[in-house]
This record gives sequence, C-alpha cells and structure tokens, in this order.
Amino acid sequence: MSQYSAVDTIWVLLGATLVFFMQAGFAMVETGFTRAKNAGNIIMKNLMDFALGTLVFWAVGFGLMFGSDIGGFVSLPDFFIQGDYSGTYPTAAYVIFQTVFCATAATIVSGAMAERTKFLSYCIYSVIISLVVYPVSGHWIWGGGWLSQLGFHDFAGSTAVHMVGGTAALIGAKILGPRIGKYAKDGKPRAIPGHSLTLGALGVFILWFCWFGFNGCSTVSMSLVDGVDQIVKASEIFVTTNLAAATAATATMIITWIRYKKPDVSMTLNGALAGLVAITAGCDAVTPAGAFWIGLIASFLIVFGVEFVDKVLKIDDPVGAIGVHGFCGAAGTILTGLFAREGGLFYGGGAGMLGVQLLGVVSVIAWVSVTMTAVFFLIKKTVGLRVTREEETAGLDFYEHGLSSSYADFMPALEHLYDDEGANVPVVDVTEPAAAWAPAVPAAAGSGGPKMTKVVILCNKNRFETLKNAMNSIGVTGITVTQVLGCGMQKGATEFYRGVPLEMKLLPKIKVEIVVCKVPPRVVIETAQKVLGTGHIGDGKIFVYDVENVIKIRTGEEGFDALQDETAPLD
Repeated sequence: MSQYSAVDTIWVLLGATLVFFMQAGFAMVETGFTRAKNAGNIIMKNLMDFALGTLVFWAVGFGLMFGSDIGGFVSLPDFFIQGDYSGTYPTAAYVIFQTVFCATAATIVSGAMAERTKFLSYCIYSVIISLVVYPVSGHWIWGGGWLSQLGFHDFAGSTAVHMVGGTAALIGAKILGPRIGKYAKDGKPRAIPGHSLTLGALGVFILWFCWFGFNGCSTVSMSLVDGVDQIVKASEIFVTTNLAAATAATATMIITWIRYKKPDVSMTLNGALAGLVAITAGCDAVTPAGAFWIGLIASFLIVFGVEFVDKVLKIDDPVGAIGVHGFCGAAGTILTGLFAREGGLFYGGGAGMLGVQLLGVVSVIAWVSVTMTAVFFLIKKTVGLRVTREEETAGLDFYEHGLSSSYADFMPALEHLYDDEGANVPVVDVTEPAAAWAPAVPAAAGSGGPKMTKVVILCNKNRFETLKNAMNSIGVTGITVTQVLGCGMQKGATEFYRGVPLEMKLLPKIKVEIVVCKVPPRVVIETAQKVLGTGHIGDGKIFVYDVENVIKIRTGEEGFDALQDETAPLD
C-alpha cells in the first residue's frame, strides 16, 4: 500500500474505529428491543461474536477473502482470486478495517435469534460465518472474484455485509422457531415489547453516527485516486448517507402514523437503520436526489417487510433485523442499478448494471441460504440450537450466565411474561367448580358481611406465569403484581462477583396480592403451594390477612359487592 499516504492510513484507521463502535450500537438496539431478563445474554453475544470473529478472520477469513498473507494461517495463491491484490491491501490498517466489517455481518443475526438461542450454539455460528461464509461471498464482491469482474457495485456492503447477516438471520430464526407466546393458537402474532426504548434509541444514534465511517471511510483514501479527489467523494458519501437515513426515518414515521394511528417509535428507529442499510451499496454512485428515493423506498420496505415476516412468514424477529438488513440490503443493492449516475438505468445506462446487481443479490442469497441452513441444522442436531422452555421463560441471563438480573439492584419494570395459550396451565384438583362457591364463610366480627381475606404470595419470577394461570383456573378474577427484591434467613444463594462472595444478595421476586371472598382462601393457598413448590430453598412464602373492608371507587360498593367485578383483568 506504498502508493497511499499517511493521511490515507489514518482515514482507514478512523473508519475501523467508527465501525468497531457499531458493535455498541447493535448491542444497545438489541438489548433495548428485547426483555430485561435477556439483557446480559445479548451483551455477551455482541461481545463474543466480535472477539471470536477477530480470531478466525485473522487466521483464515482474510486470506480466504483477499488471498493475502497477514500473519494468519491461510495465504491463498493469487490465481485463486483471479487477480493479485497482495501488493495493495495486506496492511495492518486494512486488516482491521475488514475485520470490523466482518464482525458487523456476524452480529446482525443475534437480534433476530434473541431470547431463545443457546449461547454455545451462537458462538459456533459466529465462528463459522466469520471463518467461511462471509469471506467467500466477500471475495466475490471485494476480493477480485467473479462478481467484481462483472462490475457488481456494492461500495460499502449493502449485500456483502448487511444482506449476508440478514439472510443468515432469516434462516436462523426460521429454524429456531418463535419465542414462547409470540403466536396465539390461531396463528395471530402477539406483541412482545422490548424493555427499554431508551437503549434502543441510543443504539440507533450510535449506528447512525458510525455509519459515516462505515460508508465514508470505505474510500480507503483521502488522496487523488484515478483522477478522483477522495476527500470530495467522501464528503458526497456523507451527504447521501445522511439523506437516505433521514428520509427513511421521516417516511416511516408518517407511514406508521397513518397505518397505526400513532407514530410508532420502535419502527421509526428501524426506519433510520433501513435507510442507512439501503444507501450503503450506492452511497458513492448516486446523487442526493437518488439517496432520497432510496431512503423513501426503504421506509416502505421496513414497515411492510416487518409485517410480512411477522404475520405471513410467521418468523419471530424481535428487533426487525431481517427487514432492516436483509430486505433493505438487497433492495439498496438493486436500486443502485437504477439510480447510479454512471451506468444506472434511470441515467441512460441501460439494463446491464441492473442485471449484474440482481445477479449478485440472488447469488449471495443462495450461497448464504445453503451454507447457513446446513450450519444451523447441524448445530440443532448436535449441541442443540434452542434453550429449554424453563430457561426461556426464566430468562437466558439466569440460566446461561448465572445473572439474577443485568441491572444489579435497580428495579426494571415488570416484564410481560408470555406463554402459549394453555400450554403450561397446571391441572388443579378442585372438589367443587369455582361457580359453585358462595360467600358462605363467616363474617368478620362487626363487619356485617362475608369475610374477606388477603393472600400475599412471594415467589420466583420465573414461576409467575404458572401461578397466574392457576389462579385463573380456580376463579380468581383480580390480582396485583409487584416486582420486589428480598431474601430470607439464608440471605440468598451464595454468589460471586469477580471471585469475591457476595455477603448478602437481594434476589428478584414477584409479589402477588389477592383479596378473595367468594373463592375460599384455603383453595388459593393450596393451589399456590401446588404450582410453586419445587422442594428447594427459595420457593417463596404465603401470607394471609383479614381484610376489614373493600370500597370500589367507581361505584362506591363495599365489601363482597366491591369484589364482584366479572370483567376485571387478571393482571
């Protein structure tokens, strides 16, 4: 790379730094758009796909992609890549630049497969995509391979990076299956909100910021190259990149405002990412007007693409990675064949470039689909791809990493704990049906009405769904649920932080409060014992109190009448 100046090398290193920081953006987006009980697992996956990917891309992937010796284990002969790049790119700056691009492709998949994938299985997948899958298709596009020789244009990786990750995400999520409770028995999807839009928004802003390095620094120079001033070119790329993102975000907001009657926050955030992904292939080749149209098209693709994946394909993608990176990556690459100033169909270039763009997209989809189907299938049949139902319900943080909570002693809001309809409803033996119970229990002294009893249950949060269903089965129509922290005489199970035992660990618990009058308190108690008891320390406790009176604020009814609200929600 002797023909380049020190400024060029600094530019490439700046780009590598910004693209690396995209890992933080992806981690925040995926964590925010999923539930708090899996936050630590998401962070760990985003950390390790970069760490593992770095090792195997150095050892094998870079050599496979560029046919160059960088001190790794693989140095392929020049004839393999049909062109000698060995004197141009095997520098430390370019190696790290390509490494962070590889990591971006790998990390896309974790969001689509979040909340139910084994950590070990994810690590295996991450190694394979960085070792072989990404480098081979990357060689076709950027390493002097057959697509680059045909004139395929993917400047910064709409296809080479994002569509590869999006396609792998689609295959993995399909084989893995949806999260528990994502689809009702009739096949209708249920919304499972993420626990922090704040984190999700932070991730999107980080990614938008870093995308200027992803696209702009892909010039890999700030000098004159083939008569083109690369500083001017980079400036134009910054403009087209920003315009596409802003257009897509604005249009997505408008579409969701019309379609859902409210401007959807999470979808609008995804819209910004959709515009960024779509413009990445042709950011150097289109005008600002072309970037506007690409961003506008991306906004429709993300809204209707997410709905298509969710409602038609029945594939559960918690963060929308398939729509953002798969659909918009493919579309942005194809649209370059329409909007490119030189060779684009709309600029008098004919259909030649468009045909090559289509061929490249189809070829890469086929390559990734075949290889990743085989990879995920083999993982599923060997070490297993998915965690157990119990592990998924409790959260991967606890079972995969030994974390009671990723938020230490802070109290995140009680999450929506979903389950298949009736799948885990315990069979509860009741001598009489709930409808036959009458308020025949003795009245409290001086109350003038049937006795009312408050039952307070403290239990593990991973047992809440089972308890809720059990209470419903015996006729309890109203409960109050609070997330609390506490410990009993044993002061919590002994745990360690950085090798040091924690003297007193406050564990997350669920506090369920029920006031009953018609349903006998003993039935509530025995039912709770039956479904919560495991025989282990920490199953919880039940407290029983007499209630003097209950007043319904809306109607002023008191006592027994105040509790007979047939339409009251269960939670």
